[in-house]
Amino acid sequence: MLAIFNKGLVDPPKELNSPVSHPSGPGNKPKYPQDIVRIFQQAYSNNAPLSIGFGNSAFLAYSSSKGPQLHQKRIFCGMDNMYCIFLGNLNNLNTLIKQYGLGKATNEAMFVIEAYRTLRDRGPYPADQVLKDLEGCFGFVIYDGNAGTVFTALGADKRVQLFWGIAADESVVISDNLDVIKASCAKSFAPFPSGCMYHSEVGLTSFEHPKNKMKAMPRIDSEGAMCGANFKVDVSSKKASMPRVGSEANWAFSGSQA
Repeated sequence: MLAIFNKGLVDPPKELNSPVSHPSGPGNKPKYPQDIVRIFQQAYSNNAPLSIGFGNSAFLAYSSSKGPQLHQKRIFCGMDNMYCIFLGNLNNLNTLIKQYGLGKATNEAMFVIEAYRTLRDRGPYPADQVLKDLEGCFGFVIYDGNAGTVFTALGADKRVQLFWGIAADESVVISDNLDVIKASCAKSFAPFPSGCMYHSEVGLTSFEHPKNKMKAMPRIDSEGAMCGANFKVDVSSKKASMPRVGSEANWAFSGSQA
């Protein structure tokens, strides 16, 4: 899967951008979104990916063909101008469907959109608690075209991996394919932290430890070059208040961005 969001839509942690991400040597520079799309399409040339663009704001692409994480299924869904790419499997999906009063044909991507809609429109309710209720392995990206927001989360068990990085025009790139991320973002990339969620109006937070702030840890590659930072829970730093979702504020969490 591939998601690209422009810098006006998503403001990632500044530490994700490597200071050596623009070397003079050819082949090591971050790419522009149009080139990143071509890189992704070439990676899945045997099964042309489905894609949808939203002007200069966002781009989503999905391929059902086997990729680097072979055991994980991928689902794409769009409802009411909200779009989700889901990776993994929810073991308690049937229970969640009953809890939310959804139809039996609801898949994981459809459920995630409905859960997001509930948080956005019917708060207040802790977003971290909703994610803790998901049993299984999962990673997903939601683009809300109505609110102009992005929400991404990755399960805590590490069976699904996501990576994020910075493109040449400072857009944010998210993918489960590490080779695509490396080719697209040069040194300005990192694993998306497990047990965490990112909302474009709030920033990066841990749903495993919602009371704690996040901190950036320097990351050096095998060549000794500074890469985009890893992000971990800061066990010694507490937030002033718990993140919550308010119906009037469209995911206006309390807390600060990493």
